[in-house]
Amino acid sequence: MAVKEVDITKRTSVWYHGGLASAGASCFTHPLDLLKVHLQTQHGASMRGSQMAVHIVRSQGVLALYNGISASVGRQLTYSMTRFAVYDILRPYIATEGQNPTMLQKMMIASIAGFCGGIVGTPCDMVNVRLQNDIKLPQAQRRNYKHVFDGLYQVASKEGIPALFNGLAMATARAVLVTNGQIAFYDQIKTFLLTSSYFNDNIQTHFTASFLAGAIATGMTQPVDVMKTRLMNAKPGEYKGIWHCIVLTGKQGPLSYFKGFVPAFIRLGPQTILTWIFKEQLRLRHGRDPL
Repeated sequence: MAVKEVDITKRTSVWYHGGLASAGASCFTHPLDLLKVHLQTQHGASMRGSQMAVHIVRSQGVLALYNGISASVGRQLTYSMTRFAVYDILRPYIATEGQNPTMLQKMMIASIAGFCGGIVGTPCDMVNVRLQNDIKLPQAQRRNYKHVFDGLYQVASKEGIPALFNGLAMATARAVLVTNGQIAFYDQIKTFLLTSSYFNDNIQTHFTASFLAGAIATGMTQPVDVMKTRLMNAKPGEYKGIWHCIVLTGKQGPLSYFKGFVPAFIRLGPQTILTWIFKEQLRLRHGRDPL
């Protein structure tokens, strides 16, 4: 009996592929994410990204660049797994008669996925920000979380469960924007590239589409990301609310909303590229075969 050949390019992702791919990518890009957080939480005189990296390594050692890695991986396994899963599950229902959804439909799905991911991922995201920022605080002011689970427990027990969702509005807004940039635009760009005879469903196409999607996502999310980071890292009572944080940040100059832009792009670009390359390989090798 002849074995039916399967076109692996027709395979679809399993719901957890996005979370695994994002967690794997974060292991490579975490030091860049840490530098971004440090730059965004600076007040007064500021350092450049390279200066900040040298300062951290000299004062704390190379391993300090991986402070908060457990929370970073935990965040990807909650936040990214949710948004990729929601997008992959909803997308087939929006497509009609086997046709690709329109760009507007993709952005609608991405917005729903990002909203869900932002809510689910906020506790780990908040602990991640605090763990990364801890090493630049004086010894007496450090929170000294041992890992992501210890951080979640300490925040819940000392500050209350609602404190786990500090910065929720900004985190959710950012998640909606970054999911549009990273997923909806990637989907659209990849679809466009595959209509050309020069591109096939391979790493070259995945790299090109994810590079462009990463650049778009960074530009869309940077101001919101700065606000989210400051709200999550704030001491009790430091900000009265979102608008208070926006106003105080604006008083430092318009460019304050874009602090850490270069590290954010350098981090989000590789993060997006690696996530999609890993996810596409999981799809091609371990995805669902077409019916």
